[in-house]
Amino acid sequence: MPTSPILVTGAAGFIGAHVCRALQARGDAVVGLDSYNDYYDPQLKRDRVAALCPDADIRTLDLTDRDGLAALFDELQPTRVVHLAAQAGVRYSLSHPHAYVDSNLAGFVNMLELCRHRGVQHLVYASSSSVYGDSATPPFSEDQRIDQPRSLYAATKAANELMAHTYAHLYGLRATGLRFFTVYGPWGRPDMAPLLFSRAVLAGRPIEVFNHGRMRRDFTYIDDIVAGVLGALGHPSADEVPHRVFNLGNHTPVELERFIAVIEGAAGRPAQKVYQPMQPGDMIETMADTARARAAFGFEPTTAIEAGLPRVVAWCRDYFGDRA
Repeated sequence: MPTSPILVTGAAGFIGAHVCRALQARGDAVVGLDSYNDYYDPQLKRDRVAALCPDADIRTLDLTDRDGLAALFDELQPTRVVHLAAQAGVRYSLSHPHAYVDSNLAGFVNMLELCRHRGVQHLVYASSSSVYGDSATPPFSEDQRIDQPRSLYAATKAANELMAHTYAHLYGLRATGLRFFTVYGPWGRPDMAPLLFSRAVLAGRPIEVFNHGRMRRDFTYIDDIVAGVLGALGHPSADEVPHRVFNLGNHTPVELERFIAVIEGAAGRPAQKVYQPMQPGDMIETMADTARARAAFGFEPTTAIEAGLPRVVAWCRDYFGDRA
């Protein structure tokens, strides 16, 4: 009897498409789903899939479609699920709150219910460094409080962790939450600073630098994140602790001005910086304590921004060209 495929949600997304490619490269059968919504250009998502995982079976399906999800689970009978689909973005949550309730809360419950009733043995799901909010101090460890989020997006991700914990302890669903720290790389999200800044500098457009540049981020390269996702997937929790949460970050926060300088060097031209005050919902600093992930499945990020950001700039130049 053939092994059931790994189900990857958000498979046309930045992390999802890279995860699909990595799973296929090691010989796993993969089926994905994605709604191809218009939070950013759906054509980028289609191009991303065509470039990274063209042979992947990716179904167009929304997390709120309970009947469609149930039919997919009945067809595939997956025993492992990598749930990366979500409405992302801190600033977007200020203007489009219902998108987060639909996808990140109702959609997450739909996935939990199906995993519970269809015999899924391990659910790996995306959380976010945003959950740390105002209550944590760098380096952020998984033992710190997450009950003071700075945005609705962060609140929904913290809620996901609570929901998964509940299902794990009530129903024995083994679940692993991954708190991603500012993931970047080729084929990344166009609403995030690495692509926004790279495209603007290449085109000679000004960039907005928030909090007057006094920000530090734990930028984590996509290949390191994918290694962490696959590591977590291969190490499900034990019965006595059915739900676990891990930080996946680079453990090396970078000053925003240094981040911009690396982009300038790769682009071969200076940035036109427009300094702005702090944006609502943003965090001044993020820094991951990754000791728990290192001990559990050998997570050890290796890519510094001096290596990763030039690849982003080169990809932007190649993909966007005159549209940069």
